[in-house]
Formats: sequence, C-alpha cells, structure tokens
Amino acid sequence: MDSIDAYRLINSDDSDLPGVFDAAASLRDRHKGRTVTYSRKVFLPVTNLCRDRCSYCTFRKDPDDPGAWTMSPLDIADVLDRGREQGCKEALMCLGDKPELAFPQYRATLARYGHGTTAEYVARACEMAIERGYLPHTNAGVLTYDEMKLLKPVNASLGLMLENVSPRLSQRGMPHFSAPDKDPEVRLRMLREAGELSIAFTTGILIGIGETREERVDSLMAIRRIHETYGHIQEVIIQNFRAKPDTRMADFSEPDGLEIARTVAAARLLLGGEMNIQAPPNLNPDDHRLLLRAGINDWGGISPVTRDYINPEAAWPHIETLAKTCQDEGFTLTERLAIYDEYIERSDFVPARLRPLALALGAL
Repeated sequence: MDSIDAYRLINSDDSDLPGVFDAAASLRDRHKGRTVTYSRKVFLPVTNLCRDRCSYCTFRKDPDDPGAWTMSPLDIADVLDRGREQGCKEALMCLGDKPELAFPQYRATLARYGHGTTAEYVARACEMAIERGYLPHTNAGVLTYDEMKLLKPVNASLGLMLENVSPRLSQRGMPHFSAPDKDPEVRLRMLREAGELSIAFTTGILIGIGETREERVDSLMAIRRIHETYGHIQEVIIQNFRAKPDTRMADFSEPDGLEIARTVAAARLLLGGEMNIQAPPNLNPDDHRLLLRAGINDWGGISPVTRDYINPEAAWPHIETLAKTCQDEGFTLTERLAIYDEYIERSDFVPARLRPLALALGAL
C-alpha cells in the first residue's frame, strides 16, 4: 500500500469503516492469531524535569515547580521492590528530555548521585532493576547514538514516540513550538540509529494534537520505511491526545473512539500483520472492544503498583476485567515481556547478560 492508497483508506466514510476494520482484523488474525498481550510493569519516572514545553503536557516540570522531582536511588529501589512483590517483570524508565542541558540544579543532583549525565543515571537504575529480576525498558526522550550504546547492555528494549513527522506542528502556535526535542528529523534520526545498533524499539504516533489524517499516514509510512531497513521496531503505539487542565491545550477537542479506531486500522494495514500494534487501554476505557475489532494485538504496559505519570488522570484497567473483555471478543489476554518473543529469538537484539533472564521470565 502506498501513501495515496493510505490517504484514501484513513479518510474512508464512516459507513465504510466496518469493512476497513474487518480487513485490519483479518490481517492481524492471520499473523497474530487471537492472542492479545500486555506487560506487567512498574513505572519509574526517574525525573520529570524537561527542557521541552509541549502544549499538552502536565508531566514536565522546572526545578522550582511544585511537584518537581528526581528519584533518588532509594526511591528507585522502593518501587522496584514493591513491584517484585506484585509479580512485575518490566521496569519502565520514563523521564523528561535533556534536563541537564537546561537546569544547573539538576546537574548538581546528578553529581550528588555520582553521575555526569542522565543516561548514566538511568543505566544505574536499569542495573538496579536487573539485580531484582526485571527487564528494563527505557524511554528517556531523544538519545544520542553513544547514549543508546551505553544503555543497550542494560535494556531489553528502548523507546521513543515519533508522534508526528510534520514540521508544521513545531511552528508558532502549534503544540511543539517550544519543544526542540520534538523536531521530527531529530526523532527519525534516533529511530534509524537504534536500528543500526540492533535495539528492539518501541515507537508510535500521537493523534489529536492538530495533525491531519494525512500527516498521521506520513508518520506511519516513515516508521514503515525505517523498519523495512533495520527490522528493529517491535511495536507501534497509536496514542490519543487527552486534554489536561492547566495546559495550553486544555480546551482542545479529544479524538473520539471511532477516530482512534480508524487510525489503528490504517496502521495495521500499512504496517502489516507481523507488526505489534498497541493502543493504551487506560486512555480508551470505553473503547476496548472497538480497538480489538480495529486490529490491535497489544495493550502495552499495565502496572498494579504505579500510576501512569504521563496521564495521571487515567487509571490502569484491572487485568481481570480486561481479560474478560478480551474473552468476550474471542481473544486470550497473555502476559509478555519488555522485549517481544520474536526479538528474544534473535541473538543480536538481546544483550548477552539479559538473555538468561529473558528466557527465565518468559518461562514463568
């Protein structure tokens, strides 16, 4: 399918969408069967300091803001220990972009913990997770080639949401105007460099922030082209914008369930049956059945211990309830690891020290 066909597909009349969903679901079923996965995780927001100022974000803070934090090693250990008691296997490291470039106070904090860069501190947190039997997955914003090379040995996978390839969204008055790390070329470069390093990688698009449907397609096509070159993108997330108080986009309209499902189906048909397509269940609590019918095969990470710090208003679903919904739709909900089985089987993608742990966790 080329871009023109994809533009036509994503702009299908509402009356034609059931047929589009059926085609996407059939493609998914041929390659993935009727199994839907999730990862049992702890969420470690190592720091919420960030140099970017996206118009929709409540996670990022300046050092003097109420609610600003950088987790200490003791904080990290506490979350990890509580997660192990609940059977969690993934340690998600998620944090703001490049805070050491913007905030002297944060550089002092890093020095106090014995590190010069955020990447070094995250690597230490990953070591702590591995020692407790977790597979780490890090989403630390834009990383350099050398930073990814540093983090690869202590991570099962890395991630960065592409969000959108349109430079229009970085213009004045648009959501990424004050966010240098949302430059599409910068993010695409990281996706390519992760491929060069053979890192199992998670990416995705953010919908509802003022982009057109065609720009969503352009973004999915960019992901497809990079994956065709390197074969390293293990999952693609279709994440929907949620309006939050006290942001510049607080009154912005959110995409409805049908719009999200339309984009999920387009992603499935564009990226193929082998790709793992995810939609966050906590951001779409009323549309789980619709998303299954549109072609997803994964719900992402769900935590019994920690909240979603990026979307704190959106509680994780109870796994038992989600499993019942899947069963009612003819699916089996199954736990997965931070790296998908098909990448565990490829020795170049699993760091040597993590392979025994990945095999052991997968056998539990």
